[in-house]
Amino acid sequence: MKLEDRHHRYWRRTLRLTAGLATIWFLVSFVVTFFARELSFSFFGWPFSFWVGAQGALVVYCLLIGYYAWYMNRLDIEHGVDEPRD
Repeated sequence: MKLEDRHHRYWRRTLRLTAGLATIWFLVSFVVTFFARELSFSFFGWPFSFWVGAQGALVVYCLLIGYYAWYMNRLDIEHGVDEPRD
């Protein structure tokens, strides 16, 4: 396999992953919070929409970052572009 083929496959998978995670980020940031306004019950004394916006979104963002780092590390090793360990 030529080096160019490996690099094209690597970047195609990287862009696909980035697009997928950006889509999830958009859904959590805008779509879920838009519909959370209609949730009108209290959760520990606060409106549930507050908890969705303030706590749930942060958890999803942290999970997105963790998944991206884990997946890219694995992808780097698979394609031989990982950094050497000392």
